[in-house]
Amino acid sequence: MVRSPLFGRRIHISGSVVDDLTTASTSDVEAARDLVAALVKELVKRGANFVIPVDAEPTRKTDKLPICFDWLVWRSVRSNLTLRPQNVPGPFVVAVQHHKTEEQIPEQYIDLWDELRASQLVKIESAAQWNMNSKRMEAQARFGDVLITLGGTEGVLYLANLYHDAGKPIVPLNLPLCPENAGSRRLYSFGLASSQTRRLFQIADDGDAHSWINRIGFPKRQPIADRVSALIDLLEALDRPKAFAVRLLNPDHEDYADVQNFFDIVVKPVVEDELGYRLIVIDGQQAYDHSRIDQEIFAKLHRSSMVIADITGGRPNCFLELGYALGRSLPTMVTVRKGASLPFDIATFSGLHWATSGTAEDRRRTFREHWTAIRNRPSLVPAEPLIS
Repeated sequence: MVRSPLFGRRIHISGSVVDDLTTASTSDVEAARDLVAALVKELVKRGANFVIPVDAEPTRKTDKLPICFDWLVWRSVRSNLTLRPQNVPGPFVVAVQHHKTEEQIPEQYIDLWDELRASQLVKIESAAQWNMNSKRMEAQARFGDVLITLGGTEGVLYLANLYHDAGKPIVPLNLPLCPENAGSRRLYSFGLASSQTRRLFQIADDGDAHSWINRIGFPKRQPIADRVSALIDLLEALDRPKAFAVRLLNPDHEDYADVQNFFDIVVKPVVEDELGYRLIVIDGQQAYDHSRIDQEIFAKLHRSSMVIADITGGRPNCFLELGYALGRSLPTMVTVRKGASLPFDIATFSGLHWATSGTAEDRRRTFREHWTAIRNRPSLVPAEPLIS
């Protein structure tokens, strides 16, 4: 069976329902919950992972239906666990909680939570900060790869901005769960303008994002199974997370051939074929999203999920881009050919000194092992709150 592009990617489903039957009828809310449960089942089957908050479950006064979808997602991932493929890189769920979580878990979900939190499937991330809601959302956005929104208000918009700033796709659903000018419906309307759709999400191989936003504008008559099928198709068509290459690009430079060989034989096969990223190189041969190449470089670098910064040749622009990546706290792997002379500040930074000799597999294994060792390296200057 061909592996789904969703294998190992973390999906974050977020939203809420207004307590107003004229905006969100009981039947519409129930249909949305059926959609979420069916979507989670299909995602589990394809090897997706999840980011799910752990919190209370307030209900609507009108019909007592839950306002949020978090515990529905928890219940769905648990009930479909046997469908999960083998060897999916974990954790299965990143659970984002805060210091009051335990006392707020609904009684009917305590056994479910205790079972999952005690397993190796769940990684717990605590966000016990002064501004609780925003800090939890920042943690969710840090771990999530794809955001799917439905309903909601300002919180959904805040999350969408966090995902957008990190270059991660946002898939908004236009379900009647909130006013048309709020939350996910506002995001969906924004994406209906063909000039804006790519700011929400991009399709692999420069596919037409705008045609997809129209496909997920579900009419009420459309069956749940067809909606889920369209959503899965879209999620599998999304462009992969981006790995930005900082490297020597001048073919007349004496080190160019070695650097090109390193990227062709080592970097590209590991980053794209094994880790599932799309390697981005800005050398003037690609279609531009911006009018200037420096703007193109920093816009793509800013919204990358991973950076490989090779400083062989000691080019000033490479050091500038490396500094930007480190300042953004992006997962950054510094590489250089063995024997290169390095400035003091870089020489003390753990990097991969690659060889030009050896088998392709040996060179790739060295690259792979170094990335595994440093991928979660803390930022140069930890962000510490004034008040916690």
